[in-house]
Amino acid sequence: MELLFITLGGAILGAIARYTLPKRQTYGSVLVPAVGAAVAAVVWVALTWLGWAWDGGWIWVVSLVLAGAASVATALLIAPRRERADAALFERLSRPGATATH
Repeated sequence: MELLFITLGGAILGAIARYTLPKRQTYGSVLVPAVGAAVAAVVWVALTWLGWAWDGGWIWVVSLVLAGAASVATALLIAPRRERADAALFERLSRPGATATH
């Protein structure tokens, strides 16, 4: 049950990151929350395998902090890369005789 809660917490942190960081129009609306949920779940499971107690406070803190950090990093890294890729595609397609099948 705690895995469900931590995954939901990671998704919420990802949604907060998505809607508070700039250039959110450059990536999908579910990408950053999905990254937050996945990181929270993976970190939680890894820490429980390492013997951290599920009812301890630190497992919650570490899982949610890493999920939030991964969400922010994802949003900040994808946006500029997507803008560069879109600009390069536009440049290539705007040349005379260019086709979209290249």
